[in-house]
Amino acid sequence: MVVVGAGMAGVQTAVALREQGFTGTVTLIGAEPHQPYDRPPLSKAVLLGTAEGSAFDVDFEALGITLRLGCEALGVRPGAHALDTSAGPVPYDALVLATGAEPIRLPGTEGVPGVHLLRTLDDARRLRPVLARQHDIVVVGAGWIGAEFTTAALEAGCAVTVVEAAGRPLAGALPAEVAAPMSAWYADAGAVLRTHARVERVEPAAPGGPGHVVLDDGSRLPAGAVVVGIGARPATAWLAGSGIDLGAHGDVLADDRLRTSVPGVHAVGDCASFPSGRYGQRLMVHHWDNALQGPRTVAADIVGARADEAPGAYDPVPYFWSEQFGRFVQYAGHHTASDTTLWRGDPSGPAWTVCWLREDRLVALLAVGRPRDLAQGRRLIQAGATMNPRLLADPARPLKAATA
Repeated sequence: MVVVGAGMAGVQTAVALREQGFTGTVTLIGAEPHQPYDRPPLSKAVLLGTAEGSAFDVDFEALGITLRLGCEALGVRPGAHALDTSAGPVPYDALVLATGAEPIRLPGTEGVPGVHLLRTLDDARRLRPVLARQHDIVVVGAGWIGAEFTTAALEAGCAVTVVEAAGRPLAGALPAEVAAPMSAWYADAGAVLRTHARVERVEPAAPGGPGHVVLDDGSRLPAGAVVVGIGARPATAWLAGSGIDLGAHGDVLADDRLRTSVPGVHAVGDCASFPSGRYGQRLMVHHWDNALQGPRTVAADIVGARADEAPGAYDPVPYFWSEQFGRFVQYAGHHTASDTTLWRGDPSGPAWTVCWLREDRLVALLAVGRPRDLAQGRRLIQAGATMNPRLLADPARPLKAATA
């Protein structure tokens, strides 16, 4: 077994193979030189200097998992059962693709000093002294990572301006009426949010003065540093010519057991999409929980295939969380399949929930400061429960007591 990618999805796949009884060799290949690590702490503890790293608590040696770090995947030759890497070809009997996603760069900023991404441990370590110097910082993109970084930068004492091309935060993730209340969070925390604003260019700092971000309306924002958080795409360009089918967004097209179009090759985590029977469409989920759950299906399919046991289809209720501006935001499900939106609580307050229904069945919810709603709602979505909309809209009533 060869697993490509040493993030959450790759590490959990290697561990799950052992837990489910795989006794052959397992090799885990990672492009970065660091011991495999978890990503969520990067935008919090690592960035603020309260932790040096976030290495997984896994004893790879005891599990008989061979690590090959600082080794970049360059291509796959399925006919030869070979993975080409920067350290030479690696033969495999079965291969798991877990290369994750890579951040989208702001056009025209490649190599410009003072422009940062936040995806890797090295990114977080480069940004740590920037925050310590309490620079004026411009964040490009008011998505999840932009909000989390802004929260950390404010905590470090920086002045932060967030530039968003759309008219509201999280425009690509949430409907307008749900994301709109979140705009106030920025000002309340002390950040400036500029919407309908596009970056024309970044002028690097001159000796003795700050750099600037120039917007399309001519505005010039002082910037000791620029942090770009405008999205991510599957890290799959290296698969060109492999015969492994990719989707329109570069995602590996996996089936409901996370098998690719090439026999003996699976794909899991941020680099892959999968068909959801629950939602009737293909999902590409770039979140931690998907990278945690998917490996169990991959391992079961590999081990079960050898034992003639068919595992169940992979069809999780997507889940993620974000800590921003003193709020704990959680989301479960997939709201685009809904026909009704219901609110529980006042969105101008500190705690509220949005529920999405389809034919009175709960299909998704967003909970701000209401973790019990999230925990109960996630189970109700999994069960396909039918809800009573009148009872559901009462924030004092537990979600589990609002079924029809």
